[in-house]
Amino acid sequence: VQPIAHRYLDDLTGRLEADGMKCTPYIMQSNCGIDTVKNAREIPITMIESGPASGVWGAAILGGLIGEPEVIALDIGGTTAKCGLITGGRVKLNTNYMVEQTETFAGYPVMVPVVDLVEIGQGGGSIAWIDEFERLHVGPQSAGADPGPVSYGKGGTEATTTDANLALGCINPNYFCGGTIVADMDGVNRALDKLATRLKLSRQEVARGIVRLANNNMVNAIKLISVNRGHDPRDFTLIAFGGGGGMHACALATELGIKKVIIPHLSGVFSAWGMLLSDLRRDYLQTQILELDGDNAAEQMSQVFAALEAQAYEDYESEGIDRSRVSFQRYGRFRYQNQEHSTEIDLPNGPITPDMMDGIKEHFHVNYEREYTYRLDAPIELVTYHLIAIAEVDKLKPEKLPRADGRVEDAIKGRRQVDFLEAGVHEATIYDGDALGPGMRFEGPAIIEEAETTVVIPPGMPCEVDDYGNYQILTAPQGGNHD
Repeated sequence: VQPIAHRYLDDLTGRLEADGMKCTPYIMQSNCGIDTVKNAREIPITMIESGPASGVWGAAILGGLIGEPEVIALDIGGTTAKCGLITGGRVKLNTNYMVEQTETFAGYPVMVPVVDLVEIGQGGGSIAWIDEFERLHVGPQSAGADPGPVSYGKGGTEATTTDANLALGCINPNYFCGGTIVADMDGVNRALDKLATRLKLSRQEVARGIVRLANNNMVNAIKLISVNRGHDPRDFTLIAFGGGGGMHACALATELGIKKVIIPHLSGVFSAWGMLLSDLRRDYLQTQILELDGDNAAEQMSQVFAALEAQAYEDYESEGIDRSRVSFQRYGRFRYQNQEHSTEIDLPNGPITPDMMDGIKEHFHVNYEREYTYRLDAPIELVTYHLIAIAEVDKLKPEKLPRADGRVEDAIKGRRQVDFLEAGVHEATIYDGDALGPGMRFEGPAIIEEAETTVVIPPGMPCEVDDYGNYQILTAPQGGNHD
């Protein structure tokens, strides 16, 4: 990996300098922060999930802006769907991340903190296929960008999720890819009919089945990042982005009992927005076993973190970054003595005193029980110290948009029949996303069309454009409990 990264980064920086770029370029990392090109060249493995990390970080920033600290971030692209968890406004990281995992292989450990993601082969280009038992599947095979879905008219012959959404009326064939492509609906119909003949179903039933299966796959992914981590998805807001996020978000939220969906402004490039809001970030990890019931445990914890912080200050100052711009977050990975399973919890900054230890132990018990469903009356030990050192850099500052002057009716492009699956077929109002502004409200059945995405709002769901241009959709009544 390192030689390839060296060549790529050297070529990139050389071209930027040749084009007259004077500012310092930074590289996005998989821990939701940026770093210098020099460090990225030395440790390129930190870039391994940098794209998805940008989107999850953007969701955390957006959640903070609109008062939503508990967020499930969902990025639906052409080939994959990726989801991450944000609790208390903080992105969940995984310090035991593995790559190239399969059903029969555990994968390779990355050994650096990576945003905690669940990624599946489910996107707009996911291919629908029938197995030897005449069962329909969707993905993980993908048509990619070339030839792409059948509707691209570039030689694809296998129906995809995008093709099914076109057949259901969710996507406008006359405004396909922002009007840059004329959707090949004849090809779409032929591809769906081929599946329908084998399954002895109608074309419409097959299209519905494809989208339902795609939704089921993504629901399972969200459960893996939430339920399997000990969290109830009903306690979260779903922020969905990427080209396909708006098409599937409301259906997924309904299935999971999530009460609110946020489709960000310019959601097709939302991950890039998140990248531009990142600060310099470095993770310092030190493995050192410490029994919490041992003598001077609090003092030893303080000493290790103080040493890590001193190292972080030294590293940043060697690059001309003043320590006044540096802040820290402390975490520790704990386990019950003689057990393999562990969990990471946040720890207080500053000196750790003996009277804090009972609170740290209880914090561990609660987190361990949520993740593994039980707690033990057993000694606890700290396995790994984890210090996050963040250095603030000049970056974008999100600003509220001016309130819209026009009426929401002025944004209506027309109406068409749309199949909303469980909600049935309805005449949906079609809105021009570029003409919608803060303060505008309307209710489904509705479709919002933008150049890079489409937002599907089922019947009865109210939608409001907030001060930042995001679409806030209520998928269930607010308040009350989960019963």
